[in-house]
Amino acid sequence: MLPTETVDTACLPPADRWPYWLEVTGRAAAPIMMSSEHAADFRGSARLVDLGGVSLTRFRYQSLAGRRTPKLIRQADPGIYQLALTVAGSSGISARRRHTAVGRDAFTLLDYGRPYEIVHTADGACPEAGALTVVIPKAMLPIPAAKLDRITASRLSGSEGMGALVAQHLDRLVRHPEQFTAAEAPRLAGITVDLVAAMLAGHLDAEDTLPVDVRQQAMLTRVLAFIDRHLGDATLTPQAVADAHHISVRTLHRLFADEPETVAQLIRRRRLERCRRDLADPRLRGRAVQAVGWRWGFTDKAHFSRAFRTAYGMSPQSYREAEALARTVNPVSPGDNNPPAYWPLTG
Repeated sequence: MLPTETVDTACLPPADRWPYWLEVTGRAAAPIMMSSEHAADFRGSARLVDLGGVSLTRFRYQSLAGRRTPKLIRQADPGIYQLALTVAGSSGISARRRHTAVGRDAFTLLDYGRPYEIVHTADGACPEAGALTVVIPKAMLPIPAAKLDRITASRLSGSEGMGALVAQHLDRLVRHPEQFTAAEAPRLAGITVDLVAAMLAGHLDAEDTLPVDVRQQAMLTRVLAFIDRHLGDATLTPQAVADAHHISVRTLHRLFADEPETVAQLIRRRRLERCRRDLADPRLRGRAVQAVGWRWGFTDKAHFSRAFRTAYGMSPQSYREAEALARTVNPVSPGDNNPPAYWPLTG
């Protein structure tokens, strides 16, 4: 499991909650001056995931305001950027003589070496505000600071294009750190930085200035996400994947040169994993085995049966029956049988 810390002010006496929150948020990035009308009995929780140099945090909290002041910067400039996604409520950021409203599902880039003011407000739909953040040392981002200055404290979409992919990636890591090992943290940090760099470069029209390996990693991640979204499409082939990303099949295969599987092998394995999940789900007991195969792109019954037997050592029907028997001996919830979504490190 990735190194993780979970905190909740509800575990403390009311008078201790706000000071504790200030300490937690300071550790997540760097100290800022904060205030809240709820400071006397503050409700806030956070999950912090450490990738080694790069850190992720998912926050939930009551409305508050923060200021990164010139005095704090003189005392210590940590040399970091924080990319923050508003996931509940709304935010407003003032920096570099601009004020930007940042609604739900939008990012903003904060430079902790420059003064800024930020406000997070809960709304009627949710009693708490929330944010998902990633902190990256400036030295790790392959984009000149002078260029990044143009988009700090501005609104960056987290629901379209690379922004949506970055949001999905960060959310998966923070929600499910148990799906990865601590040894995978350094590579996950590298993947995270590459995705963020590609997203920021896109907003600056500077993708061509990124190192080749960064562009390749970003493209690979886009391809993997595309495959995962289209597994049920029987026409999903390496050619279809390449066409969707406006690259040649040869270029697609080069992207997978250092991966443990070819594109076709990956598609087949992921389809079989989805079939296995459905066959083990008691809620889908009434669905025919072949219908399960059809759902995940296997249009030929015999081919589906052979592929499943090769992968798992038994036919789809036998697997379903074995899982049903196992549940009578050791009951589990249906969700316990769900394999994790594919990410580059899962192999």
